[in-house]
Amino acid sequence: MPDAGALAGTLVAALLAGGVREVVLAPGSRSAPLALVLWAADRRGALRLHVRIDERGAGFLALGLAKASGRPVAVVTTSGTAVANLHPAVLEAWHSHVPLVVVSADRPAALRWTGANQTTHQQGLFTSHVRGSATVAEAGSAAYEVGRLLAAATGVRSRLPGPVHLDVELDDPLVPDPDALEGPLPEVVLTDVRPAGPSAPLTLDPGLRTVVVVGDAPPVLGRTWAARAAEASVPLLGEASSNARSGPAAFSTYRLLLTGLAADVERVVVVGHPTLSRPVSWLLARTDVELVVVTPYADWPDPGRSATTVTDDVALPVPGAVERDWFARWRTAEESTRARLDALLAGWPGLTGPEVAQVVLASLGESDALLVGSSNPVRDLDLAPVGPEGPPVYANRGLAGIDGLVSTAVGIAWGSGSPVTALLGDLTLLHDASGLVVGPLEPRPDVRLVVVNDDGGSIFTTLEQGAPAHARSFERVFATPQGVRLEGLAQAAGLPYRLVTTAEDLRHALAVPPAGIELVEVRLDRSRGRELDEALRGLVG
Repeated sequence: MPDAGALAGTLVAALLAGGVREVVLAPGSRSAPLALVLWAADRRGALRLHVRIDERGAGFLALGLAKASGRPVAVVTTSGTAVANLHPAVLEAWHSHVPLVVVSADRPAALRWTGANQTTHQQGLFTSHVRGSATVAEAGSAAYEVGRLLAAATGVRSRLPGPVHLDVELDDPLVPDPDALEGPLPEVVLTDVRPAGPSAPLTLDPGLRTVVVVGDAPPVLGRTWAARAAEASVPLLGEASSNARSGPAAFSTYRLLLTGLAADVERVVVVGHPTLSRPVSWLLARTDVELVVVTPYADWPDPGRSATTVTDDVALPVPGAVERDWFARWRTAEESTRARLDALLAGWPGLTGPEVAQVVLASLGESDALLVGSSNPVRDLDLAPVGPEGPPVYANRGLAGIDGLVSTAVGIAWGSGSPVTALLGDLTLLHDASGLVVGPLEPRPDVRLVVVNDDGGSIFTTLEQGAPAHARSFERVFATPQGVRLEGLAQAAGLPYRLVTTAEDLRHALAVPPAGIELVEVRLDRSRGRELDEALRGLVG
């Protein structure tokens, strides 16, 4: 009979040998040997263990850890529905190229299809959304499979990092001898998998009116392109989570400016994963421009199916007369549009989402980190002024969902070692309300949740279904107001809470760094959201 304790020990030793230093555990019965070995490894300082009761939140916590650290992070569950609850985080990791390692405990294969408790066919659960999968039932094959899956998760050979799934069949007895937990883990040596070499940068020809579009991107990549665009005098259109919105080439009102300038664009260089605005989507779908996609991965974003070239890297040309004149047009348009935008927001009755985003961003420095939620918060942040290099900005833009953001913020705080401010909507908070619950035996990082509460899905007010013709159905089937008292939610989770209603109150609330997990509620009125959106789009043209 396979020894469950030996299998768990070898598996954890292999994870450590492969560079895993953070593990998230959602406890259960079948995963007991893994839980106990991980607990012992945490006590010895070999890894850091995070324990959560909700598997969906555990998956997003692991996602945030991996996103911020750039290293593979494991999430361990028991068998049955527990594993399926990881699927949202697996999907986001797949589309964001994040090395998430799912380790699911399982019953022995002989128990499948017998009606045994908490037993199902787990092996193919994530088949189309993992880079690799394996099943292990004995210690002898564990190290090989872990090494193979870690290579797939990091994309060291494939250039396609992403989630992987290791299903671990564990048989009774499940609880190792307590004395065995005090001993060292087995010696494990993994195969040395060397990375594939990069190709030389593609040199772009001068003389074309070029823009660089940077979508969601890691901090190092975004900042590299901010510097490159500035040196080459190329307008940089950086989305809110691009980490490229700094320096003289970044234009804060780019999505408004495209109304008048898009027609004159001759070449677009795409970096990261752009997802935010229709003007950018229309630009990237044009067939009359040269579209160069720069990606470190083996796949690339091209929703308009119009890419001319896909390459590892490019060298922007030395600016000449065409480039300097083109850049000057963007700079002039940016200055006038920025002034009109600021005047519009200053004169708008009541606090607005873009103002909240500006205040939040202005309160943070380079040693902080910002997580921005999907829907309106990320689009509001996309209109914030460009300033000096600010905090690293993170977002779950792989699939742009609103689930798991509280847990992701906690993961980013642990993975980056920085205090995190998360700018979220009220429905986003409610989607991951269980992420607020951190047990008294678990340490709490410094995370401030700034929740823009307009009681519903205000982004829909700006879309077609928000038109007056759909007013009768809008509130029930799109806005979905919940009327939840966030103060009571914070109190139930034992979190400090503060309500703000003005920009000045918000600045005061953000002036002190967060201590532990805390919630700041900003109440907004969404009744004029469509009117504000139309006014913003009317600033140019």
